[in-house]
Amino acid sequence: MNKIPGIQIRQLLLLLLITAIFGVLFWNLKFFIPALLGAYTLYVLLRDPLFFLTNKWKWRKKAAIAALLFISFLIVLAPTWWIFGMLETRILSLLTNSEQILQNAGELIRKLETRFNIELLTSDNIQGLAGWSMREAQSIVNATVNGLGLLLAAYFILWFMLTENEQMERSFFDWLPLREENVQYVRRQLNDMVWSNALGIPLMGVVQGFVALIVYWLAGVKDPWLWFAVTFVSGMLPVIGVALAYVPLSLILLANGEEWKALLIFLYGFIVVGSVDNLARMWLLKKIGHVHPLITLFGVIVGLKLFGFIGFIFGPILIAMFILLLKIYHKEFN
Repeated sequence: MNKIPGIQIRQLLLLLLITAIFGVLFWNLKFFIPALLGAYTLYVLLRDPLFFLTNKWKWRKKAAIAALLFISFLIVLAPTWWIFGMLETRILSLLTNSEQILQNAGELIRKLETRFNIELLTSDNIQGLAGWSMREAQSIVNATVNGLGLLLAAYFILWFMLTENEQMERSFFDWLPLREENVQYVRRQLNDMVWSNALGIPLMGVVQGFVALIVYWLAGVKDPWLWFAVTFVSGMLPVIGVALAYVPLSLILLANGEEWKALLIFLYGFIVVGSVDNLARMWLLKKIGHVHPLITLFGVIVGLKLFGFIGFIFGPILIAMFILLLKIYHKEFN
């Protein structure tokens, strides 16, 4: 009877110990996983500018890192937080005045039904839809509040990732249990994934938001910047997209008796903003990289649950990372 070599037993025990400790650490630090994901996303975006400042312009490394962190906050995070903060404020207002909002929604639907002699929703459906919407909105708001703390943690982690970038990258890729060709494949795919999701998806929302803002101003829509924010967020969603902005706005204007404004915004959104969406996605596919609509859709659903509004960006990255791991497994082991 063959005996198991002692070295294999020791190796197995060591792996079990490592796994157990990792499980304890993971369970107790799982709150910071989104922060780590956000730090890595920003690291990929700031890595090349850091090399440029330190190698070309001969800046001191810590000064270059501090400048890049400040600029990234002003250019990327501050406007995004302003948009999501505006929407979050409105959601909190909806939660506070949910009964009044529900009554107004019922009156709006009854106006449309009476005006066009159709039946849109029954009172039971309105109650059920409103209850579901309030629960989901409360969940998103709670996740967004947590997202502020995660954002600060992400910048804290990012500082150390940038200050020790060369050593960190070398250690990470050396530890990967993959062949060299697959290590290089992982490096390329991770960079492309971050650029296409972290830059491409918000860029789609910005372009469509500003195009739609033109007609909001011309039509004299009340609170146009709010509807710009709604268009920005919905523009990042595939399939339905900005229809989540201009269709409800058209219905509200139609119920208020402003038929020409409702028709203008609906046609402009369907024809002009929809065309901009297609053209922008074609440009994005050519310049940055393609993000499959299902990755974006499921990523947003997961991201909103985990991270709040910033999940529009980090959620698709999480899904893309999972798919990348499946590809790596296939390439490594056929």
